[in-house]
Amino acid sequence: MSADQGENIRDLLGMRSRAAYWIVGFYILAAATCALSTLDGVDPVWPIPVAVCATAAAAIAVVTAPGDPLHRRWAMALTTVGPITCGLVFSAVPVPLTSPLQTWPLGMSVAIYTFMCVRGRTLMAWIGLGSSIAIAVLWAALTGQGAAYGLSFSLVNAAPLLMSTFFAFTIRPLGRSIFELRRQATAQTATEAAAAAVLDERDSQLARLDALARPMLERTVFGPDLTPDDAMACILLEADLRDTLRARGLVDPVLQESVRAARRRGVGVVLLDDRAGVELPANVRSRIIASAAEHVDGIVSGSATVRLLPADRPVLATILVDAHETYRVEYAHDGSSSSP
Repeated sequence: MSADQGENIRDLLGMRSRAAYWIVGFYILAAATCALSTLDGVDPVWPIPVAVCATAAAAIAVVTAPGDPLHRRWAMALTTVGPITCGLVFSAVPVPLTSPLQTWPLGMSVAIYTFMCVRGRTLMAWIGLGSSIAIAVLWAALTGQGAAYGLSFSLVNAAPLLMSTFFAFTIRPLGRSIFELRRQATAQTATEAAAAAVLDERDSQLARLDALARPMLERTVFGPDLTPDDAMACILLEADLRDTLRARGLVDPVLQESVRAARRRGVGVVLLDDRAGVELPANVRSRIIASAAEHVDGIVSGSATVRLLPADRPVLATILVDAHETYRVEYAHDGSSSSP
């Protein structure tokens, strides 16, 4: 899965939603409440707010930190949250504890580690929990309460992490399957849309061809004979149809009207689009169309070629006029033209 652009386990679980941030806020509030309501016998007090701040920073980071899996530097920092907060709090709490909630860093840090599992850092989460348990056991042993006592109240935190581990091994492969299905659905939708666009364009062109060419074709079959004006109309119609095939990017009512008028005067006008379907910005296209129409309108006799060049050329378009004077106009990619 990609690191942070739409194919992220956080999107699948809603970890970037507003509700997720509300949950983080309640989590931080719960940590602060546990810490501040269990200050009886705590000495010194300063390690407690420091531990709360570290826990709050970790909660925010586990939701907002980029990467899937979670970037290693973030994972390493989050791994240290449990041991650090446990060390700070256990250095200040009384012996024996005046409240079971004075071991709050263990429960709060395991919540961080469960989300680390979901975000692809299961091993580092277990290292963090193991280090936290070791701190609790060491504190209990050094204070004469026995290592077994420290193990008894700290080891229970392995249960939620174990469940999150199994959950992560299930949801992450499932997430990859979901994202793959999403990509396939998007590709299929794009293919269907392109096919529909092709069919719509075909129907549009058939309707246009039917409206323009059918009356003239019926006239040639059923009579009466074509007049010189009818013959000229046939020539202009053939040229219009050729333009729609060879110069799609130049098909515009303004330019078409100028080209038809020039062809009636006997001017040979050729329109070419060699951009291979690469669309022009609307403002650039309108500038080129208006300029080309102006040049074509000024030709009394001779020929003109209007061409859109391939997209990788340094020049966007050209007009070559061969009349009473011969000149060439070049258009930059912003639509500006050189003087003829």
